[in-house]
Amino acid sequence: MTRNKREVIDLTAGERIMILRGERGYTREQLAELADISEKFLYEIEMGKKGFSATTLMNICDALEVSLDYIMTGSGVRKYEDEIVATLEKFKPHTLEMINHLLKIAYDLSKGA
Repeated sequence: MTRNKREVIDLTAGERIMILRGERGYTREQLAELADISEKFLYEIEMGKKGFSATTLMNICDALEVSLDYIMTGSGVRKYEDEIVATLEKFKPHTLEMINHLLKIAYDLSKGA
């Protein structure tokens, strides 16, 4: 589900985590394992019943490949976004069209993997 920027900012940190977990295709159990926390604790974070430490936040962000700002405020960038944009800006428009085409092919291939 695609959300606009305003909707993402209006969410709680737990709701953003839950949405990102779904977008990544992780079960609660899988993300909890990656973040080195219990499944129950992750559930409580997602439901807004419990807070979390900076270490837990960093582990969750690493697992979901997003910035700390994105989880906490909804306004940060997803991990690697700045690097990718900076690299793409170096190409000429015609080359970008070819890169876009190749990325679409790579994405389609990855869905079948």
